[in-house]
Amino acid sequence: MKTSLKIIKFYDNLEKISFNKKIEVLDPYKNPEVKKIYNSFYTKFFNDNNKRIILFGINPGRFGGGITGIPFTDPYNLENHCGIKSSFEKKKELSSRFIYDMINEYGGVDLFYKKFFISSICPYGFTSSGKNLNYYDNNNLFNKWKNKIVDWINYQIAKIATNKICIIIGKGKNQKFFEILNKEYKFFDEIIALPHPRWILQYRSKEKNYYIKTYIKTLNKLNHE
Repeated sequence: MKTSLKIIKFYDNLEKISFNKKIEVLDPYKNPEVKKIYNSFYTKFFNDNNKRIILFGINPGRFGGGITGIPFTDPYNLENHCGIKSSFEKKKELSSRFIYDMINEYGGVDLFYKKFFISSICPYGFTSSGKNLNYYDNNNLFNKWKNKIVDWINYQIAKIATNKICIIIGKGKNQKFFEILNKEYKFFDEIIALPHPRWILQYRSKEKNYYIKTYIKTLNKLNHE
């Protein structure tokens, strides 16, 4: 089975968990247009039998992957860099902007996605009082979803990604929580954490080019090991 079909199967079979009314689960995958988008995207860039090095984000945000179903890919970059049109308003999202500037600097979408697969530790996003909520921000939320997260990671390792190494997008809490999970379940031999794009553009925007080079240097090193 092609890698593209394995990824599509992963998204087709996602099963969300009901929680409480105070926390809303962001589920773009139930949208028929999103299903068409991720079918087109993964068929276009992953139509081979190769495993990738996986980059794990946190969970989809309201204005990027939470709309398109593709991690770190807002409707603008989906159309302008990936060549996939949608009916969604072409708003730009900060994290997506950084990721696609980095991908362009790396050599473009074809070259990047040939080697790397961007995913999320939790493929569902969460909101509370209209604001993004990370999977680790609430202990009850994390404990409720933990077994599913472990199953999803194991599927991606078995079907899509190498288990030698992974990149965590987001230092701090995301890194800490994933390292705890990895120690318990031994997903990957090595973990490398990079600063989150939103943090970079909010607090270190003048150093954006430095962080893009940091990302690319890390990716190039992994790609040649």
